[in-house]
Amino acid sequence: MTHLLLAATIPSEQNFSREARRETAMAKDILGEAGLHFDELNKLRVLDPEVTQQTIELKEECKDFVDKIGQFQKIVGGLIELVDQLAKEAENEKMKAIGARNLLKSIAKQREAQQQQLQALIAEKKMQLERVSLIIVI
Repeated sequence: MTHLLLAATIPSEQNFSREARRETAMAKDILGEAGLHFDELNKLRVLDPEVTQQTIELKEECKDFVDKIGQFQKIVGGLIELVDQLAKEAENEKMKAIGARNLLKSIAKQREAQQQQLQALIAEKKMQLERVSLIIVI
């Protein structure tokens, strides 16, 4: 923030007589009412020194806040990356589990089909045995 700095200065109050100090005080009051103030170096300023100090403090607090927000964003960014990575790993494991379940279902169906084929084969062999047994008996 820039401040209006005028070249007007007031000599140290120690060199003034009582009358001069009173006039200086009146001049400061009049200038103060007009929105002009003298700083600690007796330089004429547009802003009140207290307001200037508060502005500087606020600027520093804002800088600290922005720095903390930046750190927070970095931490949150890292957390988001970690959660995304874990989500991908969980999705991969889920797909593996689904694949394994489908494979087991497929194997079970194959065994069932194989069992039916074997039972049909057993039934066919029993019938052949009965025919052969009848032929032998006759």
